[in-house]
Amino acid sequence: MAEGYTLPVWVAAAARAALLALQGQPFGADQPLDLVHPAEIRPVPVVAAAPLGDGQALAVARCEPGALLDLTRGLVVWVLVRCQPLEPEQPWLQLEAGEGVGVHGQDRALCHSAYARQLLETNLRPLLPADQALVLRLVFPQGRALAERTSNAAFGVVDGLALIGTQALVQSSAAPDQLALARSELERRAGAAGFNGDLVLVIGENGMDLAPRLGLAPDLLLKAGNWLGPLLVAAAEAGVRRLLLFGYHGKLIKLAGGIFHTHHHLADGRAEVLVALAALEGLDGADLLALHGAATVEAGLAGLAARDPATADRLRQRIATSVEQRAEAYLARYGQQATRVGAVLFDRQRQITAQGPQGQLLWQAFQA
Repeated sequence: MAEGYTLPVWVAAAARAALLALQGQPFGADQPLDLVHPAEIRPVPVVAAAPLGDGQALAVARCEPGALLDLTRGLVVWVLVRCQPLEPEQPWLQLEAGEGVGVHGQDRALCHSAYARQLLETNLRPLLPADQALVLRLVFPQGRALAERTSNAAFGVVDGLALIGTQALVQSSAAPDQLALARSELERRAGAAGFNGDLVLVIGENGMDLAPRLGLAPDLLLKAGNWLGPLLVAAAEAGVRRLLLFGYHGKLIKLAGGIFHTHHHLADGRAEVLVALAALEGLDGADLLALHGAATVEAGLAGLAARDPATADRLRQRIATSVEQRAEAYLARYGQQATRVGAVLFDRQRQITAQGPQGQLLWQAFQA
């Protein structure tokens, strides 16, 4: 299987099979699924589905992400469904987190992306009577162990794997194909009627999930992956004149050091960049040693904030400003001086930590 599907697709396929089993329909090993992104119907295999009695049914799918490396390879997905009368003011689709499914640490709500819900709603609503509500309980038996190998906990997601993803097909953020896809989408948008030269490059799935929640207009968002340098140039060449970089500060800090391919296998240097910027902010001695020895940028900034909150705030601001300056200098090297670049950074608690001077202006301008 050269290309494979993201976790939300396998959950949706299992949910569809379980609902049909609950309704007494014969089992179909391939579920015809509307993938939404891309907008086409494809058969997605499931392992089994059966009614359990007491108004419930269970279906099982096994994730296959295709040829690309992906944490979900072989992950078993269980979806338990039950129907109940639809009450006034009640959503018709309710999601419950079972074992191995990630939840937000603060409110314990199941962590899922807008695309995951859209996929479920698109494929399940036509099968459900108008007066019925559908409750899905998701279980990823290996999810808790696999989550320890992700950055989910860094963004407040606990107990398992988050159901995130912004499209059906698995992409590798480090693979050249990912850059080609991003450039193709960029060209499509730039050629569309009404394009006004505005764009938000978002780093990572967490950023894609967070950005619209914080009010950024969804039609401005483009997932950047790790190929930030070439994509910056491509955006400027395509006519983008106001470009906002939105991402986790532990990732975007690399740009402040002039590193424009951000995959850790190719370049890191985050500790060195953090220390250099801290020295420019006036820190010395023990503070610099503590920053350099911290396990992560997040931990280093948190330790500094505990000792000297005001200085930590200034350092965060310097990071955002440096990201903007280095990004514009990078574009200038390729003859692209007309594009204004802003930067907005967030932390593991999914809170905005810093906005560069341009980032603050663009953030306000791009609110949905």
